[in-house]
Amino acid sequence: MEKPKIIVICGPTASGKTNLSIELAKKIDGEIVSCDSMQIYKEMNIGTAKPTKEEMQGIKHYLLDFVSPNKRYSVAEFKTDATKAIETILSNNKVPIIVGGTGLYVDALTKNITYPQIEIDLKYRKYLEKIIQKDGLQSLYEKAKKIDENAMKIISQNDKKRIMRVLEIYHQTGKTKTELEIESRKNPLPYNYKVFAINIDREKLYERINKRVDIMIEQGLIKEVQQLLKKYEEFPTAMQGLGYKEVISYLNNDLSKEEMIEKVKMETRRYAKRQLTWFRKNKDIKWIDGLKPIQDNIKFILEEYGEK
Repeated sequence: MEKPKIIVICGPTASGKTNLSIELAKKIDGEIVSCDSMQIYKEMNIGTAKPTKEEMQGIKHYLLDFVSPNKRYSVAEFKTDATKAIETILSNNKVPIIVGGTGLYVDALTKNITYPQIEIDLKYRKYLEKIIQKDGLQSLYEKAKKIDENAMKIISQNDKKRIMRVLEIYHQTGKTKTELEIESRKNPLPYNYKVFAINIDREKLYERINKRVDIMIEQGLIKEVQQLLKKYEEFPTAMQGLGYKEVISYLNNDLSKEEMIEKVKMETRRYAKRQLTWFRKNKDIKWIDGLKPIQDNIKFILEEYGEK
């Protein structure tokens, strides 16, 4: 029996994934499954560049705006929820289109990687935090590199969350993240994924990022963060999001407003660079030019997908 074909559109932040995917969905009667680790959170709209109702143009979106900011949400949960969404879309005789820039989420689906549901060992986590306080994050990075060099190749030295994740997996399972991924990939893929990524001239991309950050500030990002801080006591993951942690530094008087805005721009540019590095390692990806007209890119996607 032929596996259902699923379109995946990934790429760096501000590359035009939202517009392209909505136009594509309108053309092929598709519905969109968000593949973004920040847009899952409720009440975090401006800083995550979540598409508005108007921007969605009547296209149904799944996995947006459904997790409370004070809750943790794992890759394993995403994979389960995304698979349910795909099945719902297929049962409605529509085409699932997976859209987002979170490489880990894209890989979990398209490479059928199963991440273990690991209960957080708070004692071990505190131990790791103490190492960071005493010797810096770099020492933790080196520790993780000794355990799982392969996994660390695509993890930034500043990515505290993912560095700790590598160490926690090994601590709790006795196996490295890489070993677990290799084991899970032995399972056959349930769908025929056609994966596309948007490539865009770096200068143009950085220009778009800078402009987007200015618009976020105008739209009220600072007020959004203030409201979240008022409502929730803690944000284990959500407040580590780009833009949010910098605004908190500004509200704590650690940065001036101008410094905060520049820092958000700089960190977003760095993130986009890491996203591109991640996706370029995937040899199955078909690259599309983000500066070409949307209709040209839709035509290319449909030719590759098997529909003219």
